[in-house]
Amino acid sequence: MFNYFKEYFDFKTFAIALCLVAIGLLSIYSATFDINNGANFHRQAIWAGIGFVALLIAASVPLRTLQRLAIPLYIGTLLFLAFVLVVGSTIKGSRSWFAVGGLAMGRLGGQPSEFAKVFTIIAFAAYMTRPEVSVNNMRHLVVGLLIFAFPMALILLEPDLGTTVVFFIALLPLLYWAGSSNFILIAIVTPLIVAAGALLGTSYFLIASLIAAGLLYYFRENRFAAAVAFGITLAVGLSVQMVYERMAPHQQRRISTFLNPDADPLGAGYNVMQSKIAIGSGGLLGKGYLRGTQTQLNYIPEQWTDFIFCVPGEEFGFLGSCIVLGLFAWLLLHGITVAGLARSHFSGLAAIGITGMLTTHVLINIGMCMGLMPVIGIPLPYLSYGGSALVADMMMAGLLMNFYATRKEY
Repeated sequence: MFNYFKEYFDFKTFAIALCLVAIGLLSIYSATFDINNGANFHRQAIWAGIGFVALLIAASVPLRTLQRLAIPLYIGTLLFLAFVLVVGSTIKGSRSWFAVGGLAMGRLGGQPSEFAKVFTIIAFAAYMTRPEVSVNNMRHLVVGLLIFAFPMALILLEPDLGTTVVFFIALLPLLYWAGSSNFILIAIVTPLIVAAGALLGTSYFLIASLIAAGLLYYFRENRFAAAVAFGITLAVGLSVQMVYERMAPHQQRRISTFLNPDADPLGAGYNVMQSKIAIGSGGLLGKGYLRGTQTQLNYIPEQWTDFIFCVPGEEFGFLGSCIVLGLFAWLLLHGITVAGLARSHFSGLAAIGITGMLTTHVLINIGMCMGLMPVIGIPLPYLSYGGSALVADMMMAGLLMNFYATRKEY
């Protein structure tokens, strides 16, 4: 029995996921300790139990069954994403939650976009690993991109810009692992570079356009393809102002605050400034559990959600932050290892997709807390309050355990 567990049980993923969930529960309890909001902690504890069950199920589904179910699960996810646009509840300007009895299921676990992350990755991996499919075939590549584009479009309609951005970034490691050419990767990245330059100003836009042109020309497969890709890149950059004007006011404030954090210290920039104070005031060893002044005095509104990283940062200091970051780094590096060990192209590609999705969440969320990234409402995996997000994260951990156990299967 011991040898069986040693060979097939992915103890690393299992232990790291449980440790991160435990840190999340302790942090949520601390963040709600002095504001009579303990119900959030109890809900999250219940969802942690449900997530544990989801982890075990995801870890035990036969690999071939998972591959066969990938497309049906994906189609079901698209239906739920479309359905939520019609009957979903609007919370904080986004119609992305189902509601039961007037209470948003987001608090109880019903935000379909969280599960769409898992099933979109699985569907992409299932399609791209078919024997007749090649990522460098234009028709096959377009189908693969559409697998991501459909949920992204539906999520953007909610509107949920943050989750849409996560989908886009997480697509890149999937394309790389699937064997995409450098030109395809550059052609997908350059519009993002030019769009970012356009937000910063005309000079940055011109510089970004020149960089994009150089990269596309250097990695070109033919001149026509490079010209088309550059034309699309310029079109994206030129349309940034129009898209910005159509954004919701709170989204515009988030972007302007990121570009100039001191412009609105009591408004859009308040959370970021208080977050940086909380993390910095923790010092080396922190102020002690339940003793963080920023946390206990509620300087950061709803800190138990997107800014949960501030709690271990303030109460356990630099050491506590390093432990959290170390656990994430260990999990993500192990995810890459699982992808490399897998003999099945499907499980290898799905593993790298899950790792990429978690990495994107970690980098953006912690970047938000430290003022290095714009605030786009991205939860920290396993730590942030949210039932559907936690269950989806546990499913991803379970799938990594599944891929590790079946790493020798073709």
